[in-house]
Amino acid sequence: MIKIPMIAALRNHDYESGKQVEIQRMLSDAGVYVLDGDACEVRGIGFAGVKGFAGGFGRGTLEPWGEPTIKHFVHEAVDETLKLEAALARLHTPQRVALLHYAPIQATVEGEPPEIFPFLGSGRLEEPLNRYGLTVVFHGHAHHGSPEGRTKGGVPVYNVAVPVLRHAYPDRLPFRIFEVPCPPQPEAAVEGHPTLAAGVSS
Repeated sequence: MIKIPMIAALRNHDYESGKQVEIQRMLSDAGVYVLDGDACEVRGIGFAGVKGFAGGFGRGTLEPWGEPTIKHFVHEAVDETLKLEAALARLHTPQRVALLHYAPIQATVEGEPPEIFPFLGSGRLEEPLNRYGLTVVFHGHAHHGSPEGRTKGGVPVYNVAVPVLRHAYPDRLPFRIFEVPCPPQPEAAVEGHPTLAAGVSS
């Protein structure tokens, strides 16, 4: 049994059969914190998570104009962004981590065919990440994307999809380790920096 804290966000595949509630319950019963617009604190580090959604980046971002179907598509991306923002607003820790499935920036989907960029993430997710001064962001979904990038505000973003990690680091196991800086503490209280290990299934 794994004894370290486990935190996750659902993937698009978890919604395929309409059983996402059951999947979330099974993971929770196994001791996993499943974040869907939620926040939690583990060992002094705040975590916020959402699945996210598609829609594109920058000037290529789909806007809610025209047919109702297009508007519903865009509203899903907006709703996921609002869920992320609400989760981040509940965190009061100095170090904050976001877990997403869809990418919040284009840099980490580079390597995929450009024509599918709009289906791999949404730049709308980036704005709350910058506003709340995240320490680090992890996402998956872009299986042939790039392993890392930064938001316009300088927040590091890591694509931890297993195919990306296997391709970028063929001599390692497919997960990324990130050391979270600790705020200054009295010398006697320092026990080392908390370390995160992140990976996303295909």
